[in-house]
Formats: sequence, structure tokens, C-alpha cells
Amino acid sequence: MATEPTTVTITGGGGQIGYALMFRIAAGDMLGPDRPVRLRLLEIPQGMRAAEGAALELQDCAFPLLTDVDVTDDPLTAFNGTRIAMLVGARPRTAGMERGDLLAANAGIFGPQGDAIGAVADDGVRVVVVGNPANTNALIAAASASPDIPAERFTALTRLDHNRAVGQLTEKLGVGADQIEGVAIWGNHSASQFPDVTHAVVGSGDTMVIDVLAERLGGHEAATAWLDDVFIPRVAKRGAEIIDVRGSSSVASAANAAIDHVRDEQLGTPRRTWTSAAVVSRGEYGVPEGLVCSFPVRSRGHEHGYEVVEGLDLDDRSRARIAASVDELVGERDAVRALGVL
Repeated sequence: MATEPTTVTITGGGGQIGYALMFRIAAGDMLGPDRPVRLRLLEIPQGMRAAEGAALELQDCAFPLLTDVDVTDDPLTAFNGTRIAMLVGARPRTAGMERGDLLAANAGIFGPQGDAIGAVADDGVRVVVVGNPANTNALIAAASASPDIPAERFTALTRLDHNRAVGQLTEKLGVGADQIEGVAIWGNHSASQFPDVTHAVVGSGDTMVIDVLAERLGGHEAATAWLDDVFIPRVAKRGAEIIDVRGSSSVASAANAAIDHVRDEQLGTPRRTWTSAAVVSRGEYGVPEGLVCSFPVRSRGHEHGYEVVEGLDLDDRSRARIAASVDELVGERDAVRALGVL
């Protein structure tokens, strides 16, 4: 077992997703059974009591890997020496709120958090933004942490969309989730995202998902129609569906996806496949440099982080859908620039 604990900071530590995260992290689900962790929970003053209560529960669980838990409303304390930062707390969109107002409100959260990360976090810190609008919040935080922390150490969560896409395919094809590989989420974590199965395969061989769908649905034209009319909208709008059915937003699935995201970034992904994450573009696939955009990605472990899988063939249909989502990201970036944040 490693002797030096890894400091993990969770913002919004008193919220539902933070609550769902912390117990699994302390149990070793994220970093493995031999890596001790130190948890730091950052909250706004109004949320401190909830976070403190969660810390008491963590103590009562007596997790062997958990060395200590700190609860604070001070970002400099929360991010001091942090190796992994999970930025969960965000300003939700309320009825009648314009998107520009939402971006401005979140700039007031993620800008100062980025400042604190740049000032006191571990030099090797990795950051995942969970709070929406996640891609642009990550862009804001990365800009605020610069030049102390390289922008490529900031990512945004689209693993939830990836997992949702795999889940829909398992239901349609009647196979286990471990039998589907090669799904990709492109673009923004929003309704404009493109869940792509062009390169997805079923099983251990080279059986393409699109061919299995065509066989079941009566041809490739019918398969493409199902993807465009049913699969893509359902994945993109799954969060709204859950709110409608459950009466509240995704919690456990979001926390699970965040753990998946960090685990694969830290420990590495299998070389024959990939996952999805929003990372800082270097111009791959024509995405403007500097945008935080979702791509198919692989990781060789913590020191390398996520790297975009390059060289995939994209047809005109795919390129058009990716371009539409990237245009939305450009609009968000420009709106934030107009606020003087970037």
C-alpha cells in the first residue's frame, strides 16, 4: 500500500453528488485498494453543516484508506496540496435565467477556484469539472489557474453521456456493457452533443454496432434513422428525462461517471479502446484550439492524463453534428470573453 495519501478535493461537498462521491472514493473505488486518500470538502457557508455531517458519517464508516477529512469554505485551504480536484458545485440554471446570466454566475465560482488551484494545488494536480455548463466552466477555471497550472490538466465530465450511450446500446442489442467498445461523445455536454457509434464494436471481435443495428432494424437506413431520431436525442436529453421521472436530477449516475473519469485518467485505459472526456483542444479534428471539447480519449496514467484518439474517419453526417456542438462551445467561450473573464 502507498504510504503518502492522495489529497482529493470535492467542491459542493455538502451537495447530493458530493455525498454520493465521497464514500466510494474513501472505499477505494476511484484510485484502487492500495492508495490512501485525504478528502477535502469545499462548501459555501450555507452548505457547511451538511458537509460537516457527511464528514461525521465518513468517520463512522472507518474506511481503512481514508486518512482524514477536512471541511472548509476557504478555497485556498481546500486546494492546498490537492492532487485531484473534482469541481462539482455550480450555479444551476433557474426558471427564466438567460444562458449569459448562467455563465456569469458560474464565472464567479470557477474563476476564484481556478485562482486557488493555481496558487496552492500540487504541481501535478488533475482537475475534472462536473458542475454545468461543465465544458465552459472548465475553460474558465483553466484560464484562471494559468500560468501556474497547464490548461491541459483541466477536463470536463462527458463520461456520464458516454455511459448513457453504452447503456442505451446494451438495452437495444441485448448484450452486457462490457461487450460494447468504441462509443464516443463529441462536443459539448449539452443537448447539442454527438453520441457517436460509427466506430463502436460488439463483443471481442470486429462486429460493428451499426451492422448489428442494421440487421435488427431492417437495413442501414433504418439503423441510421434510429440513431438520429431515438438514440442521439435520448442520450443528449437523458438528464431531463430523469428529472421528469425521478423528480430530481441525476446523482448516483453522475457520481459514478466522475469516478470512472478520474479512475481511467489516473490508472490508464485499455489500449484497444477508448472512453470520452472533454479536454482542451489542440486543434484535433478541426476543433478550435483552446476549447474544452469532448473527444474519444485514452490515458496512459496520471503523469500523462487524457490524450485525444486521432486519425478516426468521420463521414459528413458526423462532421456536421460535431460542428454544430463545437459552434455552441465557441458561442459560450465568446460570451465568457465578453464578460472579461478570459
